[in-house]
Amino acid sequence: MELDERKQTILNAIIQTYLKTGEPVGSRTISKYTDLNLSSATIRNEMSDLEEMGYIIQPHTSAGRIPTDQAYRLYVNRLVEDKTEKVTAMNSLMIAKTNRMEGILKQVVRMLASNTNYTAMLSAPSAKGSKVKFIQLSRLQPRQLLNVVVIEGNIVKNHIIDLDEEITEEQVLKLNLLLNTRFNGLSLSEINLGLISSVKEEAGNLSGIVSQVLDTIAEVIRAETDEDDMQIYTSGANNIFKYPELSDSTKASQLISTLEEKEVLADFIKSSESSENGIQVYIGEESPVESMKDCSVVTATYEMGGGMQGTIGIIGPKRMDYEKVMDSLKTVKATLNEVFSHSGPESSGNTESEET
Repeated sequence: MELDERKQTILNAIIQTYLKTGEPVGSRTISKYTDLNLSSATIRNEMSDLEEMGYIIQPHTSAGRIPTDQAYRLYVNRLVEDKTEKVTAMNSLMIAKTNRMEGILKQVVRMLASNTNYTAMLSAPSAKGSKVKFIQLSRLQPRQLLNVVVIEGNIVKNHIIDLDEEITEEQVLKLNLLLNTRFNGLSLSEINLGLISSVKEEAGNLSGIVSQVLDTIAEVIRAETDEDDMQIYTSGANNIFKYPELSDSTKASQLISTLEEKEVLADFIKSSESSENGIQVYIGEESPVESMKDCSVVTATYEMGGGMQGTIGIIGPKRMDYEKVMDSLKTVKATLNEVFSHSGPESSGNTESEET
């Protein structure tokens, strides 16, 4: 007897309902649960077939059915297969998107430098207050789990959890349901002690696993918001020599060194704040960077979607054309917001640009 789509749907409904309630599942419950629009009599016939196939059993007369180990194994195998395919597809998607994004950002920073005749900088987007999208625990060994955490921006983190005691497939399924129900859509700051305590109480003797999953969530979010790994693109450093007040050999050398080393730029971007209109202007001594005290720096924040943000900026003399610079940044900001928030992550060819 073949396990067709209808039987699979009914079996999944039985398993998921039993995991939630812990009570035997009847045909009437399944008729309300599924979208098959089948009568209770038809569902009973299908359940009878599933029982004959060894996927469900009736614990006692006139009771509903509960899944067997064979049913759990089928369910878990398909669940892991589906999630693995999703994570693999997500990784491929992000590689394509990253390649495309890098080409666009390099092109944009070169265009800004060329259009303004100043020096341009642009940081690749990083997660800001990212939220949990998905948690998947998979049983590798009786005392070992694979924990996959996905946060906004489709950032994926895999982590192996070693256990002191053996864990069953049914316990893993219940943990997945609990973790995704309680944590999906929350940022790290929203996962407070009260919520953690409540979830651990629900997890019972599996509360230690909850702690390890939370450690992984914190690790991946903090890693994505770590400015030490910030990717910054610059262009137009030679434009500095067009302005006498900046072309002094010592001053120019210090400024170019700042642009090349990137660490100072990362600190500057981390500390910069956009005003209400999305533009921030630092004039001379207002700049937190020593090598830019004779310059003006104008910055703006663009958004990629999914909690991802980056910064664009122009560095030039204090007598720069502020109106032109701000108009240029507003245009680029709007364009990047549109490109990264609404267009598909298609891979593009390599885009060459001058980068310091």
